[in-house]
Amino acid sequence: MMKKSDHIQNGENEMADIQNLTKLLADAREKGYAVGSFSARYTKLIRPIIQAAINTNSPVIVQLSEKEVIRHKVGIKEFADEFYRVAEELDPQIPLSLHLDHTKTLDVIKEALEAGFTSVMIDASEKDFDENTAITQRVMEMAEPYHATVEAELGKIGTTDFAETDTDEELYTNPEEAAEFCRLTGVDCLAVSVGTAHGVYTVRQPKVDYERLEAINRLTDTPLVLHGGSGVPSEMVVKAAQIPTGGVSKVNIATDIELAMLAVIGREGHMTEEELNACTAEQIEKSREAVRLLVEDKIRNYLLSENRA
Repeated sequence: MMKKSDHIQNGENEMADIQNLTKLLADAREKGYAVGSFSARYTKLIRPIIQAAINTNSPVIVQLSEKEVIRHKVGIKEFADEFYRVAEELDPQIPLSLHLDHTKTLDVIKEALEAGFTSVMIDASEKDFDENTAITQRVMEMAEPYHATVEAELGKIGTTDFAETDTDEELYTNPEEAAEFCRLTGVDCLAVSVGTAHGVYTVRQPKVDYERLEAINRLTDTPLVLHGGSGVPSEMVVKAAQIPTGGVSKVNIATDIELAMLAVIGREGHMTEEELNACTAEQIEKSREAVRLLVEDKIRNYLLSENRA
């Protein structure tokens, strides 16, 4: 089995190009594209995400959130084990990261670090500035022995399906606070609230506050993350990634992945890990193919990360 993050030195795995987010996001920020962070949500969907990145010669991030662990009943260790198994089998010559998305519980973050996640997100955005800062500093200390990167959030990113966050409350990120937060915590990347929301857009329409992004970029060199990428028109994401001051370097895409899978299987809502595993081999293969095609399209036309590996 491929070695995991306890064998990662300076953010890179010895046996494959499995990395934390440092180099991936630095390259994206410098060259005006974004790296896709795709929520597989099920172990069966890890493979098509990585295969799509291989086919397009793109860096890629596979992620799983604390809420998804609970909602889809998928184990953190099982998810990490499948990521490393697929990576060993496919032997991709592209940069890969395994990221823990929105998580509020330090024990879950510790479990993910021990399982081999190369990056983790602490979401203490519902706390006040000082408490968010203190919690993020603690996670930075936890991640250091594993050479893992840390993402945090400042401001509140709304939601429409509650798959990742508990409320649709939204509070835009203050640029001056963002700069101070990054300075105090040394966080590796920062999720900002600039108008997008988690889930599927129904009544409200997606938007991006480009002026706010530019202001944050001018005040800090920390790579920025756009959450709620599903359903946002490609031209909005492309513009956000290509802002001369740095733009967004990581875009999270979750709901679109699951919708592609559910459409093939003929289900609505969501499924558990056990329910998907109980599907026929034909259903699973067709759902994987739908996810692969979706991820390839996002890489080519949405993130501009094709041939950036």
